[in-house]
Amino acid sequence: MEYRRLGKSGLQVSEFSLGSWVTFAKQVDTGDAKSLMTAAYDAGVNFFDNAEGYESGASEEVMGEALKDLGWTRDSYTVSSKVFWGGSKPTQRGLSRKHVTDACHAALRRLQVDYLDLYFCHRPDIDTPIEETVRAMHDLIAQGKVLYWGTSEWNAQQISEAHGVARANHLTPPTMEQPQYNLFERAKVEGDYMPLYETFGLGTTIWSPLASGILTGKYNGAIPNDSRMTLPGYEWLRDTLATPEGQDRLAKVTALSKLAAEAGIPVNHLALLWCLANPRVSTVILGASRTSQLTDNLGALANRDKMSPDLLEAIEAVMQNKPEEAKRY
Repeated sequence: MEYRRLGKSGLQVSEFSLGSWVTFAKQVDTGDAKSLMTAAYDAGVNFFDNAEGYESGASEEVMGEALKDLGWTRDSYTVSSKVFWGGSKPTQRGLSRKHVTDACHAALRRLQVDYLDLYFCHRPDIDTPIEETVRAMHDLIAQGKVLYWGTSEWNAQQISEAHGVARANHLTPPTMEQPQYNLFERAKVEGDYMPLYETFGLGTTIWSPLASGILTGKYNGAIPNDSRMTLPGYEWLRDTLATPEGQDRLAKVTALSKLAAEAGIPVNHLALLWCLANPRVSTVILGASRTSQLTDNLGALANRDKMSPDLLEAIEAVMQNKPEEAKRY
């Protein structure tokens, strides 16, 4: 495991991290969570990602119980939460000062920690002035309840506005963004955000590096019974495969699998290492419902030297989707 700075901050995060979306409290109980987190921690992972919106807070409760039982020293790992979807009442949603503050306190209770290392605005809130959100985040940092704050799925203009508000009012600006990034989803990380890396030192904690499992190749045949596409509430994910875009993606995965086989690596390792090949990626968040699955994905690091320039060019020839903005840098 190697470590990368989170943007321009001094925080070193493991290049692979472990997330809990879809799995913790849905497919994974506390015992399973302890096994997954132990496998990750023993491999050098030091960042564990969560959110108030994951299983309505139950995901954080499972992770919190696991952290308590594992007994790791607090200075050996980082943990996050995200704020936006906390409940159905008006004061339980969005990025108002009240909800940002209430959600932070609730996350601290559920995760059973004294502070959050990373705290994300899970989506932009068009109904709350950005200045209000920036001030709320700054105050939580001043109180020692949060160390770094950031955004998730904001666009470059919104992130720039948050930095402008922080600079004008001597407040703490966002450090990181958590966007979706994989071989199919590249526009934000390689396009929209390009000016922000140098201007603000933006860090990225990217999610869905395997495109919800599509880039493992397991959906090129029948959908496995134990996959997330069979879970209640995720029918939309299964339905996307039946669309023309979904079929095109599966065809590209078949082509990528051939490239991976020629390189002597599994296609999921190729997809994960492709994400790591981008120096703008601070950490790649892995998701897993089984320890064997996580161990396999972590094993991609052993194949790092097989991601040659020639292989990267061959991947681009298959994908044909590099953002125009990225070509200019």
